[in-house]
Amino acid sequence: MDETTGAPASGGHPHEPHAEGLASKLNWLRAGVLGANDGIVSTAGLVVGVAAATTSTNAIFTAGIAGLSAGAISMAVGEYVSVSTQRDSERALLAKERRELREEPDYELAELAGIYEAKGLSADTARKVAEELTAHDAFTAHAEAELGLDPKDLTNPWQAAFSSAVSFTLGALLPLLAILLPPVPARIPVTFAAVLVALALTGTISARLGGSGPGRAVLRVVIGGALAMAVTYGIGQLAGVAGI
Repeated sequence: MDETTGAPASGGHPHEPHAEGLASKLNWLRAGVLGANDGIVSTAGLVVGVAAATTSTNAIFTAGIAGLSAGAISMAVGEYVSVSTQRDSERALLAKERRELREEPDYELAELAGIYEAKGLSADTARKVAEELTAHDAFTAHAEAELGLDPKDLTNPWQAAFSSAVSFTLGALLPLLAILLPPVPARIPVTFAAVLVALALTGTISARLGGSGPGRAVLRVVIGGALAMAVTYGIGQLAGVAGI
């Protein structure tokens, strides 16, 4: 706290989130929304297609649970592999940076000063900032300035896999319940309505997280979901008529 102004010593507002932390949280939220959206659309298409071919609750339930399980596992594995690859790349870059700092400290100091000079600081100020940051924690300073990485906060593949599996499962439960709970004649209309409302909600949330208007995002996901259900419904009808 500055004793003369009463302002925080850092010059910031105490309740404002750090920009990088906020961006990270928004990315996770956006990924969760997209995972839920995938769960809604894929499971809805599956159960609507089966319900168009048969009225058997057991068949619809089995297909829905199988689709939910396979989708959640697939999302988790895919996210784990993807984020693990990203984490390996981050570790390799950090190891390279650590080696360069050990072998060429003067060059790295000049490079760091150049980064801050390119951001608008004067050459003298940039050099002073680079020297002070290097004295405090050279590795972290270079990792953040050159690579945009926080060595203490690398991506976590297990967290990514778990989040994807959970978000997909939550999304998939909606069409599964919507197709199973109503009486047989109302199953498909109720599922269509519930899914389109849920997709409009996920589209709105996704747009808000991205800082854009919800109109186009909602239209895209609603049309995509409706098309997916219409196609699988048609296929189910044909399969049912053919007695497959």
